[in-house]
This record gives sequence, structure tokens and C-alpha cells, in this order.
Amino acid sequence: QVQLGESGGGLVQAGGSLRLSCAASARAFTNYFMGWFRQAPGKEREFVAGIWRGDASYYADSMKDRFDISRDNAKNMVYLQMNSLKPEDTAVYYCAASPHATTRATEFFAWGQGTQVTVSS
Repeated sequence: QVQLGESGGGLVQAGGSLRLSCAASARAFTNYFMGWFRQAPGKEREFVAGIWRGDASYYADSMKDRFDISRDNAKNMVYLQMNSLKPEDTAVYYCAASPHATTRATEFFAWGQGTQVTVSS
């Protein structure tokens, strides 16, 4: 069983940065593809970024130039560095785990509770 917990959200001005963290309580953490999703009010949950056990990473096209995903397998941690934030980045950000590399939310079997990111203009 995998349990995930996000932290690092908050209020930031447009153009600012935030670093989100996700702590995973899981055996064989390296077996899982870890992803970040976000969901804004009234919108569907969308894929932000994902990373495999090594450094193979994937990004949504609209975020790949501003966001950076990383993981520390020794600490069972996943991070999302978000730079040049925009008001449209405001959403609840979720960490999730999947047994394979995918961008589809339905293929992730474990989710954290989410952390709110609010970007003011």
C-alpha cells in the first residue's frame, strides 16, 4: 500500500516560485512512476509532470519550460519546482503513484490529499 502526502503549497505572487514536496510511504518506491496533477475549481484534473525511477521525466507541454520534477529515491520523496508562476497555475496540486509511466489520472492508484497553490496577479 502506498500513502502519499504533499506539502509546500501556499500563496505566491505572479512570477514567483514554489517547491512542492511529496512524501511516499511505500515499499519498493522505485517501482512506481510518480506524477503531479492539478485541479482548478470547475476544471478536470490535469497532468503536470511525472518521473520514473531514474531521471526519465515527462511534462505537460504548457509547463515543461517552467516546472521541474525530481525524486530522491533514498528518501522516498518527489518534488515539483515551479517557477514563473502565473495566476492560471492556481489549483490544488496532487501527488500520485502508478505502476507504469502514464499521463492518465485513471492509471494512478494512489493519491495524496493535495496542497493548494494560489498565484495572485
